[in-house]
Amino acid sequence: MSMASDEPPTHDDGLPTHDDRPATHDDRPASHDDGPASDEEVAVPAGEPAAPAAPPEPVVPPVTVYGEGTPVVLLHAFPLDSRMWLPQIEALGGYKVIVPDLRGFGAARRHAVDVAHMDLLADDVARLLDDRKLEQVILCGLSLGGYVALAFVCRHRDRLGGLVLCDTRVGSDSKEAVASRLAMAERVLAEGVDFVPEAMVPRLLGRTSREQRPHLAERVKEIILDQDPRGIAGAQRGMAARPDSTPLLAEVAVPTLVIVGTEDEVTGPEEGRVLATGIRDARLVQVEGAGHLANMEQPELVNDALLDFIAPLWI
Repeated sequence: MSMASDEPPTHDDGLPTHDDRPATHDDRPASHDDGPASDEEVAVPAGEPAAPAAPPEPVVPPVTVYGEGTPVVLLHAFPLDSRMWLPQIEALGGYKVIVPDLRGFGAARRHAVDVAHMDLLADDVARLLDDRKLEQVILCGLSLGGYVALAFVCRHRDRLGGLVLCDTRVGSDSKEAVASRLAMAERVLAEGVDFVPEAMVPRLLGRTSREQRPHLAERVKEIILDQDPRGIAGAQRGMAARPDSTPLLAEVAVPTLVIVGTEDEVTGPEEGRVLATGIRDARLVQVEGAGHLANMEQPELVNDALLDFIAPLWI
């Protein structure tokens, strides 16, 4: 099987890929015109209550679509964007592959919010399906994308024809993990993203990848450095606030595939077993030699698992 290079494949509908989108999406720093006002501008007279914060604007995520056939939506990990799915885009050539950038990341950086709750991101995905006139899809999420997929199950389960959960967990964060997320949110807003790859890449990639695939570590670093601090901060706060979704697992009524890297040091194989055990008839695939970004670290193994899973599903 040919492997995807850093250059994106050609796709049928002519939509731009992440690497050749206009500078207004990727290459130019995001405008801060819609950011928070200064302290002077938001001052409230003594004795008067502050106005409630406006709800986040409805968003249809920026998206690239490849091919035709059964629709498969791929939701990216933190703190990356849709480019992480390039190896799968090539392999899933017989399907309509839909790769959005979640709010605050990649081409959706201008839609960053203070707290990117998982329900908010799941509703964004539902708006994307409405915009594309898609009644049902196979939804695949990795890490952050998996959290969003679980929120989607809760809020829009009638839109699902199949579910893939990769290197993610169903439980909420521990107090220590919440504190760590909130600390990174504050630091990235104060210092920018330069420190994030050093903090994240060793955890995102498994031991085999760290030792044998230095080019992959550089690629992940490049994608992280492209992100906006506000997107990273908002996602960390949203993940810190997410609830325990364990009771939801018994309600999943569509074919489900769980994929986990055996060297995943973030969520880990045990979390994959919890998901697969909790979801009726779920299939568990453990990917040898892969860490948290199994789809990038062992793309051929992940692609084979995806193709086997999707083939009998017709939408």
